Amino acid sequence: MKIGVISDTHLTDKVIKLPDALVEGLTGVDLILHAGDWMSPRVIDLLERIAPCSGVAGNNDGQEIIERFGRKRLLTLDGYRIGIVHGDGYRQTTEERARASFLEERPDVVIFGHSHIPYVQLVDGILMFNPGSPTDKRKQPRFSYGILELNEQIHAQHVFYDNKA
Repeated sequence: MKIGVISDTHLTDKVIKLPDALVEGLTGVDLILHAGDWMSPRVIDLLERIAPCSGVAGNNDGQEIIERFGRKRLLTLDGYRIGIVHGDGYRQTTEERARASFLEERPDVVIFGHSHIPYVQLVDGILMFNPGSPTDKRKQPRFSYGILELNEQIHAQHVFYDNKA
């Protein structure tokens, strides 16, 4: 199973399209997971044109997105348990807050966002994965999203690009 992973799109209702590099890179995935801060339900519509979409709400999302997705989600995909949370809050790092959100469940992967910083690391047997942001790179040198492949093993990689047009 091939999954597109994004977070922190921070796009308004006025968005007409997603970045070409993102659309091209996500074309052909089986599922798209979004780790929050969609900002507009319009983003959901644009992503669902590419593939089925799921995820969680972030700290900048409105009530419609919160009601649709909730703030935390645990999915079982191809036999792997995937936790998704935005990772916002106080104390600790974003990665530590995301991991703490799933202490009891102990999923195979925790997908999170909030920091806009691409991150992938195996921590206590859990693959922690932040795709960065495909539209709001902040202090990062490039825009990014992730691809998560679930086969005999879990493989997570970042995809980087420079132009968000």
